[in-house]
Amino acid sequence: MFSPEIIQFAVMLLGALAVGGVVYAIATPYFNGEKKTNQRMAEILSDKSEQAKRTPDQKRRIAVQDVLEEIDQRQKESKKVSLRQRLVRAGLSISPMSFYMMSLVCAVVFGFGAFISVKSGLVLPVTAAAVLVGGVGLPRWVVNFLARRRQNKFVAELANAIDIIVRGVKTGLPLNDCIKIIANESPDPIGPEFTKIVEEQRIGVTLGQGIERMYERIPLQEVNFLSIVITIQSSAGGNLAEALQNLSNVLRERKKLEGKVRAFSQEAKSSAAIIGSLPILVMGAVYISKPDYISILFDTRSGNMMLAGSAFWMLCGVLMMRKMINFDY
Repeated sequence: MFSPEIIQFAVMLLGALAVGGVVYAIATPYFNGEKKTNQRMAEILSDKSEQAKRTPDQKRRIAVQDVLEEIDQRQKESKKVSLRQRLVRAGLSISPMSFYMMSLVCAVVFGFGAFISVKSGLVLPVTAAAVLVGGVGLPRWVVNFLARRRQNKFVAELANAIDIIVRGVKTGLPLNDCIKIIANESPDPIGPEFTKIVEEQRIGVTLGQGIERMYERIPLQEVNFLSIVITIQSSAGGNLAEALQNLSNVLRERKKLEGKVRAFSQEAKSSAAIIGSLPILVMGAVYISKPDYISILFDTRSGNMMLAGSAFWMLCGVLMMRKMINFDY
């Protein structure tokens, strides 16, 4: 009834349809996401079954671990410290523009003093160096010095402030009321910093976020510890008074360790101070006793070059000794 060519074509068409149907049945789950959906559902069900099997201690441990990972991730994000933040850390209420104006005045004073003091042919390099030191080096050194001094004062009183929170929580006071007591009763810089936390809470900032902002103003590990304890307690629960008491003990032990390190390194620091100041003292004594003998260093070009080279290598030695006698603890 049908020719052999038609029958052969029909058989080939049916075979192609059959192969296509098999390929479609196998490949459809990969293209429409059905297989991924089934795998995701299986993972969710397995996670729920595992969560159901976990004890409360295991759940709390996992929650604490998640909080620590989140805090660590936020701290690893590199943030460039602006000049305004440096001024805030130093406890200065001036604006960056005022700081730049003061630096400019300082550079002019240093440069003018060097220009009228130096009489040799190196007046221009010495004046340029004085302008650089007065306009850039000295102001930033003062800001860093004030920031370190403020941080040291903060650390010295932080353990006492935490003890106030511990006693207040044990007697039944809310945590926010304990923070207000610290803000009103503690000296600077503890009081003003906790006052900022209280003011931020009034506009909707949580306590954990407020302490994290305090860590940006005072970048110390002790403040970071307090932030971790408060964040973990608010997220995973637990005995806040016990956790803060342990933190207070840790801070006091760190303070004792700092004192021991300073005592052990005091001999090296004294030796470094003597070695570093000895060339200057000898030069001053020679200048007083026999000024003509040492004036060649100031009046001749070769003497100026020798004096500059000696100052450079002495600076390298002082920085090396400073690196050797400073310890991290």
